[in-house]
Parts: sequence; structure tokens; C-alpha cells
Amino acid sequence: MIIRKASIQDVDAIFDLIDSYAKEDLLLPRTHLSLYENIQCMRVAEQNGKIIGAGSLHVLGRDLAEVRSLVISPGCKGLGAGRKLVYNLIEDAEKLGVENVFAMTYQVDFFHKCGFTIVDKQELPQKIWKDCMSCPKFLNCDETAMLIKVADYKKMTSLH
Repeated sequence: MIIRKASIQDVDAIFDLIDSYAKEDLLLPRTHLSLYENIQCMRVAEQNGKIIGAGSLHVLGRDLAEVRSLVISPGCKGLGAGRKLVYNLIEDAEKLGVENVFAMTYQVDFFHKCGFTIVDKQELPQKIWKDCMSCPKFLNCDETAMLIKVADYKKMTSLH
């Protein structure tokens, strides 16, 4: 399995993965256009020439970026693709000079294993004002906000 930057040719496969989770209300839907517009922020997990996972890093400010649309093909869970994607996205944040990476998630255990901790959504005002206000679940958000400091990620990975 390899983790690599996504390309235009990957958009249909990424869309299909996201759409399968969005139909179950586990992820916000994305349009083909939004994937094309943000392809430079995306990474994919590829195994035997097939896209088995994807995720993106969306910068919200000088010191904050979000892991978005993290998906793994249901038959490929447990192979480490999700963790590798998250770590690659954190490393992308580091290269950009972003200090904090967060995720809004239902997968609390997974992100905890990746080094994230639960934070109050109010600690993420850029996210609240930019994206959450237009979300249909805004008043009844059932996702958990989790954050990792890039410096803590570096300490964690230097131990292994």
C-alpha cells in the first residue's frame, strides 16, 4: 500500500468512497466539483492499483487545519491505511507551518489512537464560523472535535 498525493484521475474513486459514507450520514457529502477544486489538498491510499482510502487537509487559519473526508473502503479497514493517511496529512500541515490539526468525527477511538485528544468545539471558532453554520446538523451536531498539536505528533512518532 502506498500513500500519495491525489490526482484528477482519482476523483471518481474518491467520490464513490465519500458518497458511500455520506449516504449513511457518517460523512458530509462532497461534489465532484469540490473534489476537483481541492485535489491539491488530498491524499489517497492505493493498493494494487486501486484507491482504498482518501483524506484531505483543509487549512482554516495560520495555526489550524482540519482533516476532512477521511474514508477507507469498508473491505480494507484494519490495514493501517487510515492511520497512514492521517499521519501524512499531519506532515503536510507541518510543512505548511500549521501548528494544530483537528478533525470532527464519529471515530473517536481511531483518532485517539492517532494521538488526537477531544477538545471543546468552541476552541475551533474558525471551523464554527466558516463551515458549521451552513451544516444541516449545526444545532444538533453529534460529531466530536479532536485535535493534535503537530509538535506532539513529532514527539510521538520520534519514539517509534
